[in-house]
Amino acid sequence: MPGPPGMVAEGYKFAAGPLVAACGAIVCARIFGRAGWFDSVAVFFLLLGLFVLYFFRDPERVIPTDPAAVVSPADGRVVVVTPEEWEGRPGQRISIFLSVFDVHVNRAPVSGTIAGLEYRRGSFHGALFERASAENEQNIIHMATPRGDMVFRQIAGLIARRILFWKERGESVQIGDRVGMIRFGSRVDVWLPAAAEITVRPGDTVRGGSSILARWK
Repeated sequence: MPGPPGMVAEGYKFAAGPLVAACGAIVCARIFGRAGWFDSVAVFFLLLGLFVLYFFRDPERVIPTDPAAVVSPADGRVVVVTPEEWEGRPGQRISIFLSVFDVHVNRAPVSGTIAGLEYRRGSFHGALFERASAENEQNIIHMATPRGDMVFRQIAGLIARRILFWKERGESVQIGDRVGMIRFGSRVDVWLPAAAEITVRPGDTVRGGSSILARWK
């Protein structure tokens, strides 16, 4: 769940082990007199702990006020923009790849109601590959809005093994609200009706909650 400003609460738990190990290595260096070896171990665990804290960062974002805007649910790079049907309805899919260096907190792409939640077991292909959208483990979130229905998916990647969604079916959210995260390295897909005007293209870098992916018509 979201924690203190700038950090997901879980980050402290995951960083605690490496940071404690770093302190232990420093103490051992002083006790056993092998500063060089133990100091190297301490530096390794210290850097690991700092990276974990960096991974779980949760910066504030400026949310667009355009009522027609659909914002990115995640930080990352747009890798696919393609026509795609969803349950027989014509539409468009935008796929965003998140590296381990991107912010992994996911945000609501629109204001509306969580109309449906579906968890699908699957594989753990690299999130950069197209087959990840169809075959990887994922959460599928259906959203109902006054302008129409849309879908976004949290998709696990090669090393991601935990998908978190912090909202419940029937709950209302506002555009840009924090709704979940994926650990570590992943992909997020957004499906919109065909009439939506897509404003990004493959290769664009986007920021969750602030970058506009599309506009409703």
